[in-house]
Amino acid sequence: MSNIELNDARAIDWAWQVNIQDVSISDVQIKSALMDLNTPVYLAKTEAGLGVTNSLSSNDKTQVDSTTPVLAFAQKLSPQDLGDDAFKKQHGVKYAYHGGAMANGIASVELVVALGKAGLLCSFGAAGLIPDVIEESIKRIQAQLPNGPYAVNLIHAPAEEALERGAVERFIKLGVKTVEASAYLGLTEHIVWYRLAGLSENSDGSVNIGNKVIAKVSRTEVGRRFMEPAPQKLVDKLLSQGKVTPLQAELSKRVPMADDITAEADSGGHTDNRPFLTLLPTIIALRDEIQAKYNFSPALRVGAGGGIGTPESTIAAFNMGAAYVVLGSVNQSCVEAGASDHTRKLLANVEMADVTMAPAADMFEMGVKLQVVKRGSMFAMRAKKLYELYVNYDSIEAIPAAEREKIEKQIFRANLDEVWAGTEAFFSERDPEMLARAQSSPKRKMALIFRWYLGLSSRWSNTGEKGREMDYQIWAGPSLGAFNSWVKGTYLEDYTRRYAVDVALHLLKGAAYLQRINQLKLQGVTLSTELAGYRCED
Repeated sequence: MSNIELNDARAIDWAWQVNIQDVSISDVQIKSALMDLNTPVYLAKTEAGLGVTNSLSSNDKTQVDSTTPVLAFAQKLSPQDLGDDAFKKQHGVKYAYHGGAMANGIASVELVVALGKAGLLCSFGAAGLIPDVIEESIKRIQAQLPNGPYAVNLIHAPAEEALERGAVERFIKLGVKTVEASAYLGLTEHIVWYRLAGLSENSDGSVNIGNKVIAKVSRTEVGRRFMEPAPQKLVDKLLSQGKVTPLQAELSKRVPMADDITAEADSGGHTDNRPFLTLLPTIIALRDEIQAKYNFSPALRVGAGGGIGTPESTIAAFNMGAAYVVLGSVNQSCVEAGASDHTRKLLANVEMADVTMAPAADMFEMGVKLQVVKRGSMFAMRAKKLYELYVNYDSIEAIPAAEREKIEKQIFRANLDEVWAGTEAFFSERDPEMLARAQSSPKRKMALIFRWYLGLSSRWSNTGEKGREMDYQIWAGPSLGAFNSWVKGTYLEDYTRRYAVDVALHLLKGAAYLQRINQLKLQGVTLSTELAGYRCED
């Protein structure tokens, strides 16, 4: 196949003309013209063959012999043009891109600041951190991004309610204006408190939403709760506690619980492994139903996350109606992420099939699972073994001696009595109520001991704990494997050169480029493989 071809049966007789001398026919020149995203590109035929240019002729009739008709064209389209303008305006960003939260500070202060300074929103990974650490991290972000943009993660913690409550207390105290709510199975008074505490009335009678919420959902029933106003039962409870004013309680009836809903598909960490080709349109349809019923202003928006790691998946999400895209697994391999060098190097070599599901530490007793890397780690296998023991026995003492010795030697590398002593000390500071419940329930005590391993394994990965590499718990989805395949042979294959802003802009620029290619294809243009794809140049 030649570099560029046109199906004559579909050619259009354009009134537009281009100067023949401006038409480029070489591979390099055509690629350069296509990559000039801020200028339209026009296809025309010369004696030497088909080529492109970025400019039209002046329509000077005296120059008619030196012009040729335009056969196809693609509009100018920059990365800033992608996505919903309302999302960009409300969050004060240049791009419809969101760096999703990764717990335990993997979505680090450095990651949030780097993306924020480039006009990209990112959520700090506050999940799993104690309130004091969260507060210190927020202050560091605010010092470097005094006017934003940034968000902070608020994770649903049914087993550790004190942490969720403590996080919201710090958010309100420090004036955090945007939170990313994740892993919610239903609304809690804490997320409702955060939302309502930011409501006030404008001079024209409209509602001013001071505290914005981006909710990650993978189920319609959860999505509906965030798309509708706060439940009256929880509003009344907060009102009786004096946490919200009567005006805020009344205004809550006129706004949804979230401004943005991220349809979270096959992502790293907590996930239902939904394919975003089915999840995204389903969530958008639900949004349309609820928006028609309530007529919220501003209108609800839906973004896409999970499974996005290439320009192709990025533009697919936008073309399916996503207001913005969310990246998590890919950012975890970037220089700014709060992961160890060993982990980032491992992540840079992950392939799509190198992920699996394993028990989650924060919802262990409920049997909730999350997606992790299985290459180079035995965490998933060992975590599953612990969950099997939890299901089959009612206490640590009930576990057969041989089984207990095996997990003490291979998994914990410590006597379980010693592990419990450390667990007691940990929860006496972090959540005394949790400890009190465990001391009266052998089954719950066993769960806390097993959660010791599940909780520390992710921290070992972040800090690069020597000797524990095979126990690293590393959250990632198959999108990371797709990203690694896409950047193979480019400078981004080297994990030490993966900077988050570079990655984000290449994905967005690549998406805009592919959209222009698609416009040409719809007009009957066929391009060579080299011209039709986007590669990230240094």
